[in-house]
Amino acid sequence: MEITRRRLLSALSAAGLLTVIPTGRATAADAAADSARLLANTVGVFAGTEASNSRAETAAKRAAIAKAARANLKSMDAAGPGELFAGLVLGTDEGRLNTAYKQLYEIALATRAPGAAPDLYGDAVVQRRVIDGLAWLHERYYGDQSKGYYGNWFYWEIGLSQFISKTLVLLADEVKAYRPDLLRTYVASMDAYLRNGTDGDVNLDSRFHTGANLADITTNRILQGALLVGDGGGAPDGEARIRKALTDQLTVFATIDPYALDHGVTDGYYADGSFIQHASVAYTGSYGKGLLTRVVQTLKILDGTGFAHGGELVPTVVGWVRNGFAPLIFEGWMMEIVKGRAVSRPDTGYTDVAIVVEAVVDLASLAEETADATALKGYVKHIRATSRAALDPSSFVSPVSITRYADITGDASVPAEDLNPASRTVAFNAMDRTVHRRPGYAFALARSSSRISKYEYMSGENLVPWFQGDGAYYLYLSGQDQTQAYGVDYFTTVAPYALAGVTAPVEERRTVPELYGKPYYDNPGHPLNFTSSSESQNTYVYFPCGTGPHSGGAVLGAYGAAAMVQSDDVPYRDKQKGILPDDFVVHRNATSTKSWFLFDDEIVVLAADVGDAAGGRAVTTTVDSRTAAPDDLTTVTGALRDGRPWSGPGTGDLHWLRYANSTRGTSIGYVFLDTPRVRVALDEVTRSRRVVRTANPDTAVTRTVLGVTVDHAAGAEPACLAYALVPNAAEAALRSHTRHDGPLTIHANTPRFQAVTHKGLGLTAANTFTPGRHETAGLRVEGPASVLVRRGRRHGDPVTVAVADPTTRRDTVSVLLHGRSLSKVTADPQVRVTRVHGGTHLDVDTRHAYGRSLTVTLR
Repeated sequence: MEITRRRLLSALSAAGLLTVIPTGRATAADAAADSARLLANTVGVFAGTEASNSRAETAAKRAAIAKAARANLKSMDAAGPGELFAGLVLGTDEGRLNTAYKQLYEIALATRAPGAAPDLYGDAVVQRRVIDGLAWLHERYYGDQSKGYYGNWFYWEIGLSQFISKTLVLLADEVKAYRPDLLRTYVASMDAYLRNGTDGDVNLDSRFHTGANLADITTNRILQGALLVGDGGGAPDGEARIRKALTDQLTVFATIDPYALDHGVTDGYYADGSFIQHASVAYTGSYGKGLLTRVVQTLKILDGTGFAHGGELVPTVVGWVRNGFAPLIFEGWMMEIVKGRAVSRPDTGYTDVAIVVEAVVDLASLAEETADATALKGYVKHIRATSRAALDPSSFVSPVSITRYADITGDASVPAEDLNPASRTVAFNAMDRTVHRRPGYAFALARSSSRISKYEYMSGENLVPWFQGDGAYYLYLSGQDQTQAYGVDYFTTVAPYALAGVTAPVEERRTVPELYGKPYYDNPGHPLNFTSSSESQNTYVYFPCGTGPHSGGAVLGAYGAAAMVQSDDVPYRDKQKGILPDDFVVHRNATSTKSWFLFDDEIVVLAADVGDAAGGRAVTTTVDSRTAAPDDLTTVTGALRDGRPWSGPGTGDLHWLRYANSTRGTSIGYVFLDTPRVRVALDEVTRSRRVVRTANPDTAVTRTVLGVTVDHAAGAEPACLAYALVPNAAEAALRSHTRHDGPLTIHANTPRFQAVTHKGLGLTAANTFTPGRHETAGLRVEGPASVLVRRGRRHGDPVTVAVADPTTRRDTVSVLLHGRSLSKVTADPQVRVTRVHGGTHLDVDTRHAYGRSLTVTLR
């Protein structure tokens, strides 16, 4: 399938957009030479080169390669009858089969890695043991299509093929000499296992062949094509496989246009930096990370070949890093809001970022001597300088990447510099996420809607996820080891109903395995065909969306506003319609209409219509939940509204509260602008990490958990809350917020309209939620919108305005600024300015903006 001109133009920013893949077939000699280069590049990526592996920086990596190979060979030696590796029982568990192929790959790797294991390097006897192992596995557990493809589809279409293809590349010469039939035997089987494809190839219309998954599949096929070219007599079909795989993979470089989807695919990168996988999951920190790694590896293995001009793709990937990844990385930590079910894994946010850093290191090399290369190198040094955990380059996949990392960090001429300014607000509205960064802290907000999933659960991972997309937020404080604040232990020790920022009904829910005895709902006889990989399983179990469209926000410079109307999920809605089986369990959500207004020193949260629509349940709203090591010195102090001092834990009519962790040197303040009585708890909690993931070790984790909660009684009228989070606050700063001349003024907090002014900034921020006219603080807004207005202190200073449609459904948003009539200075093309009696009228064309902020400067 040929990639279209429009797709390429939207994906690439370099010259020669239509020549990424050269037209016409290469001569047989050229194809053979290019394939040989591709295979050599691949060996170099994974095994290293003589140059990289002679350097001291790769010693730990080489030792790890040798250790794994020796352990696997020892296991082969100890294997009993019917075993390839001792104790590894095969035939019913696809994960174990994957382990067998992985262990063969690790042995093969040691035979091709210079300096790793001198006694194994180039050893044909050991290589033939691996080849015999490949043949043995194919004969008994892989080659029979009628017995394969049990369990998780990913292993059969991607995972197994990755290890098989890389092992065949590492041992290409020996396979050709010893078992020349094995290559084509395996390629035929790998093609046959692409059951979500078409005729043994990629199907771009398949929901399984998108985004990171597509990059993995096509990279495997590129390697297979190069092997076929080098197999003798296979040049035409091998070259065709490479070209087809590259053409398919190029689609992942295209910016997703939600109004003109290709093949109906929503997975990939969006114009605002968002990344989505599984159709509706915000996933930069897991699948997005995997896609970044894979495409950079592809560019490396293509380097110097004639199959593609990869340099033209580099600026696009640099854009992903700058606008997609960098805002989500705080002091070397990947934020929780974009990790899906991976939040339940024991690997930390620091480990996630190490993977990104390897890709950035290699991307800097591919960018050659350009401004992008310099910026990427500076970013690598910035992460190293600010991370609270030492980055271990021995965890990199490639020894060559390790040496490049060492060269960058050792280069005194490269300054450490973030790719983003220290103060920035990013509205990732395409994936319902907002990030607000300031020197000293970062605030990350997870929303959901009818477009974006409330959470992701799958395969026994993220067992208690129910409210992770219902306005849950994370406040990262500078200088703190984030493993003590967040990561898997946060989700282990903080109750799933009490995540920071969440309004939840008071009820106990059961996990999917507890409900159904399996990690999924199994009902293939139902018309919706509930099987482990069915689309119904995705829609109703793995990553259900909300049912409301209102989730989004606006950005004006470094400031922002975000909004969400909390909704039921799709399973609850469809159960009420009689669509779902009787034994399928659903839950009704609480109600709330919320705004988050993002300033310099404060994050202001307004909530209205907080309660239970049916009135039968109590509801809690969690202002914050924070964790600390049990031996950390933590204190809670505050003041009541009558001015008396208060110290917690306890419940009170609080005006402000300050939580400090003296051991970590961190603090956070809470100013209760208009909030009912607040319950403050400081409890020591011990739970097993298996609470959140069945595959986690049964490791008991103990944390001191701060809970700041507002309770809403069953049957009570819907409540309103208004409070501010004040990171790194001293008591004096918190007291200043409670004075009548404090910086914050709340203008409205209803289900229709929420607005606040920060007097010190001259900034008014408003979210409107319903049709009709909304008016306050010199501002009138028609219908649902997010609006920010900043006015100068002096007469004649410019006025700047940002407008966004958080529903993504409106064609036009109209705004009236009361006061003197102003004229346009600069504006986005979608903004029309009209001077009217008593003010200035703005008509903002939001059609097909997908939540993007549109701005105007007036004077």
